[in-house]
Amino acid sequence: MITYLAALLCVLGLAVGQVLFKVSATALAEAGTFLAPRVAGALLAAMVLYGITSVGWVWVLQRIELGRVYPLMALAFVLVPVASHFVFGERFQAQYFIGVALIMAGIILAVRA
Repeated sequence: MITYLAALLCVLGLAVGQVLFKVSATALAEAGTFLAPRVAGALLAAMVLYGITSVGWVWVLQRIELGRVYPLMALAFVLVPVASHFVFGERFQAQYFIGVALIMAGIILAVRA
């Protein structure tokens, strides 16, 4: 059970990393240089988070078969757009929510198999 929790934390870390990459990209468009503190800080934070998450994922894979845990990675397809709504104000059409429901159903089905 702790291993699945670690896997979920890895997915969450990747999702947060994606948001940080977008923050750095937005700041880069405004500043025009990677040396701006906001750009460099967000980019560095995203890269460190990705590094930590990768080490965590290797730990998870030592304990669970890849085919059993990998479907959890699809949660990132749900978490990143939801975070983008709250952080960047991005909006979604009804089709998006249908897609999210299908992804969630697929994750549940695959993990219980």
